[in-house]
Amino acid sequence: MTAVTAGTAGTTGVPGASDATAAAEQAAYEAVFDAAVAADERIEPRDWMPEAYRASLVRQIAQHAHSEIIGMQPEANWITRAPSLRRKAILMAKVQDEAGHGLYLYSAAETLGTSRDELLDKLHSGRQKYSSIFNYPTLTWADVGAIGWLVDGAAITNQVPLCRCSYGPYARAMVRVCKEESFHQRQGYEALLALSRGTEAQHAMAQDAVDRWWWPSLMMFGPPDDESAHSAQSMAWKIKRHSNDELRQRFVDIAVPQAEALGLTLPDPDLRWNEERGHYDFGAIDWAEFRDVLKGNGPCNDQRLSRRRQAHEDGAWVREAAAAHARKHQDTGGHGGDGKAQE
Repeated sequence: MTAVTAGTAGTTGVPGASDATAAAEQAAYEAVFDAAVAADERIEPRDWMPEAYRASLVRQIAQHAHSEIIGMQPEANWITRAPSLRRKAILMAKVQDEAGHGLYLYSAAETLGTSRDELLDKLHSGRQKYSSIFNYPTLTWADVGAIGWLVDGAAITNQVPLCRCSYGPYARAMVRVCKEESFHQRQGYEALLALSRGTEAQHAMAQDAVDRWWWPSLMMFGPPDDESAHSAQSMAWKIKRHSNDELRQRFVDIAVPQAEALGLTLPDPDLRWNEERGHYDFGAIDWAEFRDVLKGNGPCNDQRLSRRRQAHEDGAWVREAAAAHARKHQDTGGHGGDGKAQE
């Protein structure tokens, strides 16, 4: 972005400037910012940006990061009960990927002037949210497949456009996240396919999982456009490129033929192709359930946050040891206690 940097913003860098001068400078910075966004240029951490843009990014990236680390729990629940060593190895790799995604995203949020500790404190105290989808239980092994196919499929639909987000660090983090999410979606689809083609009981297990995860997956895209508090402004700033309803429709259009290939039925009697629209029509979403889960009344809300807080407390000694090692390394100038360089 060819703009003034945050450190040269005149509204804070010109002592004694008159209100008129400050207003003119502010307008000039906003004009440069708006022009950069309109030209699809990337906004970088040291560029000037409106505080509302910064706050919107912190909110969205934090929620995304929180969702990645909370999202480890439902599937980690099945690592010790995976039906084969191959399935266990795949699931372990996937859960590790989610931890890595959280790391990328917290790092992106830190470039906006917030700290990871602050974000985690807000998560643990309930002041920041994570995706409502992770407040549902994983009752059978088939749920792992349904999460991979539907939940990660919805995530890909939502996140691929974020690779073109106007904020550089977020967009770059999403490139790797989306590549790994594509693997997650494929392994989920393959796991469901194996169950669907298995015994009658295995097919029924797969169908039951799809029945339970379909509607929460549609809720992942957020409330309808006319009820979304942030969507329109985020699109104007090109933080996101498509509205909630557009992304939801795209996901349904992709999922229907995949379900047919799996030999599974999506639990929506109103689901049918609309030739005039060129899209699938689908039934009404229970937004009352969505809002109830967001308020903390989902099946697993308390359990998810309780385990997250406990994990954070259990890991305190690791953070303390890492900080002590960093201080020691800094004090010795990169040398050990015997004066030899550390390898």
